[in-house]
Amino acid sequence: AGGSIGAELVRNLLRQGVRKIVLLELAEGALYEVEMEARELLRAARRGDRKPEIVAVLGSVHDEALVSQTILRHRVDTICHAAAYKHVPLMETNIVVGIDNNVFGTVVLAEAARRCGVERFVLISSDKAVRPTNVMGASKRLAELVVQGVAAEFPQTQYVSVRFGNVLGSSGSVVPLFSAQIARGGPVTVTHPDIVRYFMTIPEAAQLVLQAGLMGRSGQIFVLDMGEPVKIVELARMLIRLSGKTEQEVPISFSGLRPGEKLYEELLADDETTEP
Repeated sequence: AGGSIGAELVRNLLRQGVRKIVLLELAEGALYEVEMEARELLRAARRGDRKPEIVAVLGSVHDEALVSQTILRHRVDTICHAAAYKHVPLMETNIVVGIDNNVFGTVVLAEAARRCGVERFVLISSDKAVRPTNVMGASKRLAELVVQGVAAEFPQTQYVSVRFGNVLGSSGSVVPLFSAQIARGGPVTVTHPDIVRYFMTIPEAAQLVLQAGLMGRSGQIFVLDMGEPVKIVELARMLIRLSGKTEQEVPISFSGLRPGEKLYEELLADDETTEP
């Protein structure tokens, strides 16, 4: 619940009239921050509104007993699974931890959802799961397959995956990185002059995740419309201009593609189809 997408999902759910929100987070600091923000948002809400109960649970999705006890104790109806390691270069050098977290964490949570009678399970996936060339993408594709496998075997719970690209302002996003580099006077580092990525804002991503989770049929993978891909070098140039600088003052340097990195991401493989 304390990550970029998880926290935004909490903000959205607070406005939806839910009875209770259970925040599960491994990092103590992140859990404290998202809980305090949630309670502050509730205090600022109109007095006549019914305010949901906020429950903060410190722990890991790997802890089967904790996950099951939490679901049963709080009678959880819907799970939004946003817990994942997502930084491509870090996962290339930390393969076991990445696979363990992204794949086996999903196994524990998806199985617990089925076992405890959860109505709906929504997996936050990635466009990097399409024809993956890196550990991060492969782990998210495996997580999708886990969710589809459980969905096929246990139709009582509705399992849906939602796939989208890069989120502006999230942890590790290029925008904060570029802004910091510009503030230092550069250079702004771009891996390749032709690299492109799909982008959307954190609020857009969270709203569409919730919509897809509510409308999807079990086993489906939803692909969010990310618009047109953006050239990273053009994004860097725009941020330099918006900061009031020129490329002469803040140069751009090309550092080369990192291990596992592609020039472009895809939202669908050739044999995948979507429905309106």
